[in-house]
Amino acid sequence: MTIELVRKEQLAELAVLFNQYRIFYKQSSDLKAAKQFLEERFQRQDSIILVAKDGDRSTLPPKADRLIGFTQLYPSFSSVSLKRIWILNDLYVAESARHRGVAQRLMVAAEKHARLTCAVRIVLSTQMTNTIAQKLYESRGYIKDTEFLHYALPLSP
Repeated sequence: MTIELVRKEQLAELAVLFNQYRIFYKQSSDLKAAKQFLEERFQRQDSIILVAKDGDRSTLPPKADRLIGFTQLYPSFSSVSLKRIWILNDLYVAESARHRGVAQRLMVAAEKHARLTCAVRIVLSTQMTNTIAQKLYESRGYIKDTEFLHYALPLSP
């Protein structure tokens, strides 16, 4: 398995995973919109998208170039620390590739990118019921925020 920055020619394949990710979060399937969203992020350089490619060459045809997971990071800043932060907004691994350390490898790559860009921290959120993700984050040293409450204002489209 290899982790790399997404390339333009991988966006169509990534859109399939991104659509599956959105379905996991109870959104309607919309592959066209998923692809358009990713293409816009890529063109505008709004985010960093890291993809995991399968390294399995034992199958026919080999699956070595197939995308099996991704994480998407959005840049932000901390006014208090006067430094960059990264928002790890999306992390997804294809069902067929789970329990192989893909999410862990994507997290390591995201953390490496954050350090290379001199970020002060990575922030993320997950559903309270997603205990598998919580265990992964905590095993990597992420600390559950008990000091601040987070709010969101839903805006109608």
